[in-house]
Amino acid sequence: MTTTQHKLGSGFGATSTAAEVLDGIDLTGTLALVTGGYSGIGLETTRALTSAGAHVLVPARRRATAEEALDGIPDTTIDELDLAVLGSVRAFADRFLATGRRLALVVDSAGVMACPETRVGPGWEAQFATNHLGHFALVNHLWPAIADGARVVSVASNGHHFSPIRWADPHFRTGYDKWLAYGQAKTANVLFAVHLDALGRDRGIRAFALHPGAIMTNLGRHIAREELIAQGWIDEHGTPSDLFKTPEAGAATQVWAATSPQLDGHGGVYLENCDIAEVTTDGDTGVRAYAIDPAEAARLWTLSAELTGVDAISR
Repeated sequence: MTTTQHKLGSGFGATSTAAEVLDGIDLTGTLALVTGGYSGIGLETTRALTSAGAHVLVPARRRATAEEALDGIPDTTIDELDLAVLGSVRAFADRFLATGRRLALVVDSAGVMACPETRVGPGWEAQFATNHLGHFALVNHLWPAIADGARVVSVASNGHHFSPIRWADPHFRTGYDKWLAYGQAKTANVLFAVHLDALGRDRGIRAFALHPGAIMTNLGRHIAREELIAQGWIDEHGTPSDLFKTPEAGAATQVWAATSPQLDGHGGVYLENCDIAEVTTDGDTGVRAYAIDPAEAARLWTLSAELTGVDAISR
């Protein structure tokens, strides 16, 4: 397998912030969609994009929470969306399509991590369903409104190192492990970007996946305090490890993916620390080969289309 997974030397790094990577970039007149754009690094992404002139559409499962979080941030619109419910995804997309507007940026930032075993829809494992299938259906439904030359950003994680796609049992019907389920969902986020880029590049639509870094946000709400301490993520007083990024730095790579001219001509690659990552077989950095394999990406696309009943792009 040939790959373009090689560092560019962007000049940015792990401590760069979303505001820094947007320096000199004017997004006036740009319409962006940011799922999860009212919490954690999604909120910082919304704040950064609007500061550069974009208008950001923020779909939210918890509308009242979104209204409170976005109060005072101009150029935002909130609508209702639950990624775990396909009917909600379709309804949101239909409402947007009816407006006739076109999206220049789509940032799939919402997600869940390491939750207790939860079943949604027809018994799907919740992390795979929410993090991957919901975004798969959303982008497919919105495809007619995604403008030529747009960018679609899939927020994955180095958690993809935990597991490839479990083709024999993607919904963990034979035994649930919260971290393997998270890892599979994050691998799916990367593979989604790989195949979406292949399908969209004739229209100039490029897709990217990324690891935002470790950030202490509400994403970790399902992890017990004892486990956080055992992992070294916090100390006994609740102070986060120095390994964690600030939310402003955590949002930087997805903002860079969505806007940087340094990525013109690239696509279907996995990013970290505001640069293209290298392929790796061990450690916590880089991307595993199985997560960027075009054959695996095409296979996942087919499975996702079968499960969700939507495939507006490859058809």
